[in-house]
Amino acid sequence: MKFDRNDKLEIFENAISWIVVFAMFIYGGAKIVQFDGAAEIDKTVSEMTGMELMWAFYGYSKAYAITLGLFEIIGGTLILIKRTRIIGCLFTSTILVNVILQDIYFQVHNGALKAAILYQLVILLILWLNKDKVIQSIKSLIHFNTSQQPRFKFIIKLGIAFICFVILRIAEYFITMKL
Repeated sequence: MKFDRNDKLEIFENAISWIVVFAMFIYGGAKIVQFDGAAEIDKTVSEMTGMELMWAFYGYSKAYAITLGLFEIIGGTLILIKRTRIIGCLFTSTILVNVILQDIYFQVHNGALKAAILYQLVILLILWLNKDKVIQSIKSLIHFNTSQQPRFKFIIKLGIAFICFVILRIAEYFITMKL
């Protein structure tokens, strides 16, 4: 049996994808117990380290921590399936960027920061291996129908959109501030 270049790239992509998938399953599953008791730190906020403060925040709401864990598991699952891998990479990347920023700003253990950066780099590599699909997707998303329309019609449509915007902003104000 002979493997061509595409076969080798597919094997490599699967292997590196599984690294992120495995990590997301572990970290996501751990959220069920990871922050138990974390909210019961016997210090004032000003006495806490950044990591203690962050852990107390996550430990305050078990439902929040579990939701984050489910998002990590969903991201890992999407990456596991070849058909949804790019979406999974984009979804998981948003989670990892948040984790990386929290690890930096709250001075979380360097090992956790390095792991999150490693997983983010792996995701970027997966996206690079699929760059043609990613570029095609971006082009499709930003494609704008540039067919010409009369200037007057364009201005009328903008005016109507602006009036709708004002009405919706007023409705938003009454829904969020008055109810």
